[in-house]
Amino acid sequence: MTLLPGGRSEFLPGRITMNTWGINGPYLGPTVRAARGDKVRMTVTNRLPETSTLHWHGMRLPARMDGGPHQMIEPGATWTPEWTIDQPATTAWFHPHLHERTALHVYRGLAGLFLIDDPAGPRLPSRYGVDDIPLIVQDKNLDDDGSLPTGGVDEGTFGLLGNTILVNGTYDPFLEVTTELVRFRLLNASNARVYRVGFADNRTFDVVAGDAGPLPGPAPVDRVKISPGERIEFVARFTAGETVVLNSRGEPEKAANDIEEDDFDLLKVVAAGRLAPSDPLPATLGGTATVAAPAGARTRRFALSGSEINDKDMDMTRIDEVVPAGALEIWEIDNTTYAHNFHIHEVAFRILDINGAPPPAYQAGPKDTVFLAKKAKARLLVQFGEFVDPAAPYMYHCHLLRHEDKGMMGQFVIVEPGSEDRIPRTIPGGHAHN
Repeated sequence: MTLLPGGRSEFLPGRITMNTWGINGPYLGPTVRAARGDKVRMTVTNRLPETSTLHWHGMRLPARMDGGPHQMIEPGATWTPEWTIDQPATTAWFHPHLHERTALHVYRGLAGLFLIDDPAGPRLPSRYGVDDIPLIVQDKNLDDDGSLPTGGVDEGTFGLLGNTILVNGTYDPFLEVTTELVRFRLLNASNARVYRVGFADNRTFDVVAGDAGPLPGPAPVDRVKISPGERIEFVARFTAGETVVLNSRGEPEKAANDIEEDDFDLLKVVAAGRLAPSDPLPATLGGTATVAAPAGARTRRFALSGSEINDKDMDMTRIDEVVPAGALEIWEIDNTTYAHNFHIHEVAFRILDINGAPPPAYQAGPKDTVFLAKKAKARLLVQFGEFVDPAAPYMYHCHLLRHEDKGMMGQFVIVEPGSEDRIPRTIPGGHAHN
C-alpha cells in the first residue's frame, strides 16, 4: 500500500478537488479481504510530505504491527508489518494513527476496509459488490467549487462536523440491487459525527455483527446508532422494483447526545425488476452471548474529561496500564463531560451495561469501540490477547479524532502473567522498536 498526496477527486458533479489524499489512489484505499488462518504481510510506503502511520483498527495482532503512534513511517520510508489472522469474521478497517495529526490525515482521505472471512462462520451474503456491500460513511465541508478545505478539523468542541455526506467517497450515491437479501458493512469513518441509520420507510432490518464479530443471532432493528470508528453489519430485504433511501435521523429529543445531529440521506437503493432469491438468514450466527463478569475479575476505572483520561494527557513515554496476557477484566468508563466514545486496541469487549442498563441487542456482540453520551457510564468486559511485549504499547482513546489528537489517549502493554510489577512504566524516547 502507498500513502499518496495530491489526489484529484470529483465529489460534486462537474467540480474537481485536488487536495485529497489516498491509499493506492486519489481518495480512500482498496478493500483488503483475507480469511482466518491467513498469514499477512503488508508493504506500506509513505509518499506524503509528512510522517504518518497506518493502523489496523479491529485487528488482533502484536503491538509492533499495530500501526499506532509508535510505528511512524517517515516520508519516503516503507514499513512491512506481518501477522497471522486469528479472529472471527470481522469488518475491520485501516487509517493513520499518528500522535496529534490523526484527524487531518483521516479527513483528507486515508482510510479503507479490511474484511476477515471465517470458513467456520455463518452463511451470509458474501459476493462483494453484489450482495455484500461496503458503506464507508463520512461527513465533509465542501467549498462551492467542490474543493475540500481542512479548516476546522482541529477546532471547536468536537472538531469538524460536515454539511455534506460521502459514502465510499461518493456524493449522493445510489445502489442497484439484484438479490432479495443484501448485507451491508457500515463503517462510520467520520471524524466526530454520530449517525442513527435506518431506512426512510422505517422497515425492519437485521444486524448480524458488530465491531469485532458476529452476534449470537440476528437482531431486528429499525435504527442503529453508530459513532466514529464503529462498524455494524446488517442484512436488509428488498422487493423487486422498489426504491428506498437509507438515511440518518437525529435523536427525536436530542437529549442523549450533545454532538450536533442533522438529518441526512445516505444511499438510494434501487431494486431490479426481478431479484435473485437469497438463502434464508441463519437463526444462529455463531457469536456468544455476553456473560456475567467472573468473580474476582480485576476492575480498572477510566474517567473521561474534556480531553484527558484519568486527568492525564497522552504521553508517548508513559505506560499507563500493564495487563497480563489473556486477562478478562472489567473496565469502567465514566464520561464526566460532553459526548465521547472509547476505543481499545487489540481487544474484543462486551458491553455489560450503560448507565446500569444492558445494551440493545444489536450491540450485544464483541466490540472494540463504544459510544458514551454526555455524563454516561459504561462497564465493559474486556478480553485481552496473548501477544506479549513489555516495551511496545497498545492504545486506548476517544475515537472522536479531535479529542484523540488533543491528548485523550493512554497506553497499555500486555505481559507475561505474574510479571506486571516488574515492568518499566516508561518507554525511552517514546518509541517502541518496529
